[in-house]
This record gives sequence, structure tokens and C-alpha cells, in this order.
Amino acid sequence: MKVLIVGANGGIGRILSKKLEEEVGKSPIAMIRKEDQKSFFNDIGVETLMGDLDDSIDNLAEVFDGVDAVVFTAGSGGKTGYDKTLEIDLDAAVKCIEAAKIKGIKRFIIVSVINVDNRKMWNSSSMKPYLIAKYYADHYLKNSELDYTIIRPGSLTDDSGKGTITIEPESASITEISREDVASAITTSLNNESTIGKTFDIVYGDMPIEDAIK
Repeated sequence: MKVLIVGANGGIGRILSKKLEEEVGKSPIAMIRKEDQKSFFNDIGVETLMGDLDDSIDNLAEVFDGVDAVVFTAGSGGKTGYDKTLEIDLDAAVKCIEAAKIKGIKRFIIVSVINVDNRKMWNSSSMKPYLIAKYYADHYLKNSELDYTIIRPGSLTDDSGKGTITIEPESASITEISREDVASAITTSLNNESTIGKTFDIVYGDMPIEDAIK
């Protein structure tokens, strides 16, 4: 399975690229926008393709040519303004969904954020524009007729993965999760058709990732 990773140079994207490269039957392709980002992926044996989320849908579709699945892990980051949040977390996600449809790619996984559909939380959050952007990107994907999975992690950390999670965060004492465990949840979802058409929140928990997602 050829898996195109959008946002490959980000924290989750880099870990995911390495995990998929080590997995039998998976061929990750890292979509990057700068030449100087190639070295990391060359070192781990992952193919790269140049692509820019500011580009048109048709041009993005050319980058998507020949892949079997798309994983959208891109994000505008916490230091950008509202404009970039809308451009990357909403519009770029929509453009990638449309590009996948043009190329007949059915499998699409997107990394969202925990509790994004709880509108009551938006006004009390400093991340309100981000939450709104993610909410509508998720909504668009759900209505796209693609074989989607929406993974909504809690607060992200750079800790080593624990390998155990819960998909019932309301019962968890910790609302964090490592980027490594999110990447593992993505690889597990790619291997399980039961995740198609599903949306789930994930934070640290006591259940092995594979069991929780199944």
C-alpha cells in the first residue's frame, strides 16, 4: 500500500513515515514543500514528493497520483495567525480531500483534535479558530464519500509512546497522548477496515492500541 503523508515533516508525520517504512506491505511517501526537508526522509529510506498546500486542487492531485491512501497530519502550528489556521487546517484539508477524489483514492485518514465537535468548549478555548477549522474539515470529510477515519488526539507530547490508549477520554485521568502513539494509531487504522467511517478520540490509557482501535 502506497501511503501519501501530508504534513510529513511535522512531528507526527516524521514518526509515521518511519513506522510505515518499517512495516511490511507499506510504502510511505512524504509530501514536502522544501528541498532541505529531503535529508531526513532520505536517511530513513522514505520516498519524497514536492507539494505545496497553497497550490491548486488540480496540482495537488498530480502529487496524489498512484497512491492508495492519504494521511493528512498537516497543521498550521500554534504560532501562526487565524489566516494560516483557516488556510491549512481547513482549506488545505478540503483541497486534499478533493484531490484524492479526483485520483480515485478512497482511503483517507485525518488527524483532528479531541472534543472538536463540542461547540460549548469553543468560546472558552484560546484555540477557538483552530477548533472551528478542524470541525469543518472533519465535517467535509464525513460527507465526501471517501473511506475516512478521523483520529482526534488529546494534547500532544514528544514523550516516547506508551503503546496503550483509551478511546473513551471522558473516563481518563490524563488528557495527553504522545505523537508516537498517534502515529501508531494511524498505522493500526490503516490495517483495520473496521475503522472506515469512524471517528474517535484518543488519549493515554490502559488498553493496547491495536485492541482499543479494533
